Amino acid sequence: MDFSKFEDRFTRIDLEIQRLLEDKEPKKLYNASNHLTKAGGKRMRPLLCLLSCESVGGDFKSALPTAVSIELIHTFTLIHDDIMDRDELRRGFPAVHTVYGESTAILAGDLLFSKAFEICNPEIAPLLGKTTSEICEGQELDMEFADRDVVSEEEYMEMIQKKTASLFAAATRSGAILGNGTKDQVNALADYGINLGLAFQIWDDILDITADEDKLGKPVGSDIIEGKKTLLIVVAISKSPKSENLIEILNKKEKSKQEVGRAIELLYECGAVDYCEDKVKQLIKNAHLALKKIPDSKSRDDLGDIANFVVQREF
Repeated sequence: MDFSKFEDRFTRIDLEIQRLLEDKEPKKLYNASNHLTKAGGKRMRPLLCLLSCESVGGDFKSALPTAVSIELIHTFTLIHDDIMDRDELRRGFPAVHTVYGESTAILAGDLLFSKAFEICNPEIAPLLGKTTSEICEGQELDMEFADRDVVSEEEYMEMIQKKTASLFAAATRSGAILGNGTKDQVNALADYGINLGLAFQIWDDILDITADEDKLGKPVGSDIIEGKKTLLIVVAISKSPKSENLIEILNKKEKSKQEVGRAIELLYECGAVDYCEDKVKQLIKNAHLALKKIPDSKSRDDLGDIANFVVQREF
């Protein structure tokens, strides 16, 4: 998908972020808060907010403050996730805590969180507050799952709905609200956002073992190294006769490159990769069905193209 056609929107988002974070004191804190913004990123969530606003007949500029808030919340979660997961890379760049130290990184995430509510449209603040609570709940479930041998698919889907999909849905729902969409349109775009977010996360799980490491911006198999229960792992443990071997590898504190490679082989052998790819396709189909409830427009077409992009992206 050619995202260059949204350059004007991305520029507006970035300018507002820089206004909030550049040339402020203490410099170390604000530089840490701005670190991942300068490292790039897709800006997909704020874009979804703006396009959802337009798709129901609104002016995207009315949703711009909330779109920026959503990007700040997303970035805050990434900073804290990297600390909790001990990840040293994000988007191919050193993670915030590896450059500025763990304490400043925690404060940087907190600062982004507070700035998000400082600038968002007041009527959307309760929605973003509820969404952030769900993200925290999802993150805790994700960490708890790492200490369990068996996690059900239903539990996994609940976890990613909270941790990932809830912010996608908040972006599309808030955009529709700010565009003065009808109740049915708001709910349809929220449904689109949930399905898109679920597909996005499962595709991320797949990319963790299939992507080019340079494009991915982190080591291939990092979820396995961290012992995470992604859908690939959940399905493999439930289907594979060699699941004990997989569990043994996942439970090791230190995993060799060969062990990670063997775990990936097991995911392919038992059909977990194919299963997850089919799951993503169904979720994207659901997202397109939700969009049919929105009037035909260029913005609606763009939302459909973004859904297709989710299963085509390489990082």
